[in-house]
Amino acid sequence: MERRTKHLVVLSGAGISAESGLSTFRDFNGLWHQYRIEEVASIEAWNQHPRLVLDFYNERRKQAITASPNAGHQALALLEQHYQVTIITQNVDNLHEQAGSSSVVHLHGELFKARSTQDPELVYQLEGPELNWGDTCELGSQLRPHIVWFGEEVPHFKRAAHLVRSADIFIVVGTSLAVYPASSLLNYLPEDTPKYIIDPRRPTLPRISNVSFIQAVASRGLPQLAQELIALQNLTHQG
Repeated sequence: MERRTKHLVVLSGAGISAESGLSTFRDFNGLWHQYRIEEVASIEAWNQHPRLVLDFYNERRKQAITASPNAGHQALALLEQHYQVTIITQNVDNLHEQAGSSSVVHLHGELFKARSTQDPELVYQLEGPELNWGDTCELGSQLRPHIVWFGEEVPHFKRAAHLVRSADIFIVVGTSLAVYPASSLLNYLPEDTPKYIIDPRRPTLPRISNVSFIQAVASRGLPQLAQELIALQNLTHQG
């Protein structure tokens, strides 16, 4: 009888992108230090000064264009040769996709997409780094960044929770699990699911079972873990 391919689910956060040179959301540099996050990344900010919000994301997009996937991203893509891999990411960049990962769920939106302010189902791939005031959708309404802002629901959370429930193996990398609701995804894991947390600083977590910690940055910890999981899968198939 043919064995079922195990489902490996990954929750990734800003730490893995930071190793590719991308500033974390709260550390984004330059003139934006004078603004609170809520002034450039909330629905209230968009309603009050949309051009400022557009400028902020244009600058983030320009920075993201210069970044390349690191060894951590590449290790996750490699694992697709041995597992069914789904990545649930809090990151808005496309570095997982650039590395070759084929199943990525963006909890907080996607930096290189825009959507209609009239119909949220109308989502467009951006052709360049800028989205400007006056850029409209096919209905004629202003386009906005395809980002989940403060004050907005996370539309893919139910899907993410379903994926976590189905995990045979679960990996957390690049996130301190301090941002809700992503942090609550751990609650959907079956107790007996093997869990791996890769972090240079061991995070404080609620009591969870069957967890292994790898105290390393993503670009070191993920390749190490990937080789272990590939070896484990090869042994399983040989047996």
